[in-house]
Amino acid sequence: MQKCLKSSLFILLCICAINIKAQNDPLAKNLFINPDLQLSIDHWHITQLDFKFHSAFKPYLSGTISKRADSAVPFQHYMIHNFFLGKTFNDAPEKVNQWNFQIHPILDAMGAFDVLDNRVLHDVIGGANIKLSGNNDFIFSGTAFGGNVTMPFYMDSTIKASKIISGLGQVYGDNTKGYQVFDYNGYVSYSPHNNKIFNLQLGRDRHFIGDGYRSVLLSDYANPYPYFRINTNLWHFQYNVWYTLMNDVSGANGVKAKYQNKFATFHYLSWNILKELNVGIFENVVWRGTDSNQVRSFDVNYLNPFIFYRPQEYSVGSPDNSFIGINVNGRIARTLKLYAQLGLDEFFLKEIRARRGWWANKQAWQLGLNYINAMHVKGLNVQLEYNEVRPYTYTHGIVSQNYAHYGMALAHPLGANFREFLGMINYRKDRFQVSVKGTYALVGKDSLGTNSNLGQNIFLSYVTRPYEYGHKTTQGDKNQLMQSDIRFTYWIIPNINARLELGYIQRSEKSDAGYKLEEPYIYFGFRTSFWNIYKD
Repeated sequence: MQKCLKSSLFILLCICAINIKAQNDPLAKNLFINPDLQLSIDHWHITQLDFKFHSAFKPYLSGTISKRADSAVPFQHYMIHNFFLGKTFNDAPEKVNQWNFQIHPILDAMGAFDVLDNRVLHDVIGGANIKLSGNNDFIFSGTAFGGNVTMPFYMDSTIKASKIISGLGQVYGDNTKGYQVFDYNGYVSYSPHNNKIFNLQLGRDRHFIGDGYRSVLLSDYANPYPYFRINTNLWHFQYNVWYTLMNDVSGANGVKAKYQNKFATFHYLSWNILKELNVGIFENVVWRGTDSNQVRSFDVNYLNPFIFYRPQEYSVGSPDNSFIGINVNGRIARTLKLYAQLGLDEFFLKEIRARRGWWANKQAWQLGLNYINAMHVKGLNVQLEYNEVRPYTYTHGIVSQNYAHYGMALAHPLGANFREFLGMINYRKDRFQVSVKGTYALVGKDSLGTNSNLGQNIFLSYVTRPYEYGHKTTQGDKNQLMQSDIRFTYWIIPNINARLELGYIQRSEKSDAGYKLEEPYIYFGFRTSFWNIYKD
């Protein structure tokens, strides 16, 4: 692995040597959904109030942050307006057909030690992201990568059954010799005539709604999916509607021929009521495609970008799965952002008031705060977050219509029936960063050796619930999950996110049955990747 790393570094430096900085500024580019990049955006957004920017919908479109000021960010970072490895052709003010080509090399070479399993682990991933932009209003972007990875014990117990890793897609092989990885994503994006009002995209990727580390509405935890999206920015409003093709893999045992198609349509309307206050309304509907019992394609009733899906479902007698929610964030004194989410899978006010624990009171909520330049220390960021999801949320009577894609939750990775507390501290100065994260979750699971369905596993049909009333969050076999992470990062070349990382993860799991797992996990290596790979 050391020889491979040296060769890859040499190639990377050669590519850097041929850099020619571009002069264009495309409006149709998607920014990577990346936690370190998000730090710089949060610093800018909280300190520089702006009616045009909407922080909850990701990936951000470059045209919505064209006025971002680097002076608002007190550290070096992966630049938003970045063409470090780019070349512009036909570059002159009077030229119409101006083209820019950019490449971002991907290399992850990590070594780790799993103390519990007493073995050395590795991540070796290589690939590239390329972008081709024309006249600033057209973008083609594509990312492909592959490699071999081994996972710590606490993650492999789940991966072994599903053969799916968040952020890496479908994997092959086993953890003994390493899982073989290959995945891709990309998009074609067009903002007609360089305007900042409309943007059209066709691609395969993920989306995220929220201002927190997690989302109870839509996260980037699941794998990429094909989509067509329309983004509209007008006055203080931003409206996104996107249509997707997803897969249900439950019961397929990894055999792709047995995967079933499912479709989903999403709406998200964001309104900057004040520079300091934003409210967003979210809704989506999921419905199954062709299976052994029926033949069904994309439902044209869901093409209307302005309808509310719950009334639409009832009007056509639909058995499909709809979900609605609200996202709110507010900024105080240009150092603090407060944010919250509420998701409603079912809503019957009479039963909520009765407080009898009706099974279909399926709700999720989030509360959090983000404190930048904390205690007047530049570059110090503190974030606290609480997430709670009631039993059976995101589930459906027909499993293939649950709120999931490719065997992974579309919202929170813990599924349902849990409470979670998160605390994160990041301090970044120049090219150095230290990140500390602590997680505590109480999850109510089904008891081992039983056929009960107490609402945590979103891949079980809610018709198998044991009773109608008396359901409480964290009911069942209570599992306590505690994890602490500390990570040191040094950016070698900030423009391409090339960095060294040294980290330590301590995880423990304890259930009512007395089972306890303690997992010390140490890792070190070199990365240029820019997507989220969740290890919690």
